[in-house]
Amino acid sequence: MNIGILGGTFDPIHVGHLVIAEEARVKLGLAKVLFVPAGQPWLKVDHVVTLASHRVEMVRLAIAGNSYFKLCPLEVERPGPSYTIDTITALQSQLEAQSFFFILGSDSLAGLHLWKEPAKLVQMCRLVIVPRLGLSLPDLKSLEASVPGVTSNIVQLDTPITGVSSSEIRQRVAQGLSIRYLVPGKVEKYIAEQKLYLGGSG
Repeated sequence: MNIGILGGTFDPIHVGHLVIAEEARVKLGLAKVLFVPAGQPWLKVDHVVTLASHRVEMVRLAIAGNSYFKLCPLEVERPGPSYTIDTITALQSQLEAQSFFFILGSDSLAGLHLWKEPAKLVQMCRLVIVPRLGLSLPDLKSLEASVPGVTSNIVQLDTPITGVSSSEIRQRVAQGLSIRYLVPGKVEKYIAEQKLYLGGSG
């Protein structure tokens, strides 16, 4: 069984995340895609992140109705910074999977050498690289030099590029602008009911 993993802060989750997950599921033949909200992203230790309970609930609302999408609260239930290698290790011990496919943007791939145990990570899962608007893939030869084995474990995924970002959605809410169709309807309603992002966090 092949399992996809889509991690992120999901602050908030938006249609771009869902499109990417569905494209990966169909094109890579994934049995399911796990949505893994980050607890405290180690790359954003100085960044204020919305309470995990809100982010988890928004993911739950967004993926409801799609039997292939599953919420995995592993990282928010674990204390301390969230590291992908720890998550993959935990999932390997919990799930019977032939292969894990970790989905990430081309911008994240460029900084892979800064991650915790990146060489070990690329031996544990395939990296599914999603293009980001206006960004090209990093120099794979240089990346291979710093993370041996990475180039043989990369799968490039062509997806419709929505151009939607969580930071843009937060800014739009703070400015009183509509986010309809940028997030699922239930997520839009939850954000309004919980009065999230009104403080103008970007």
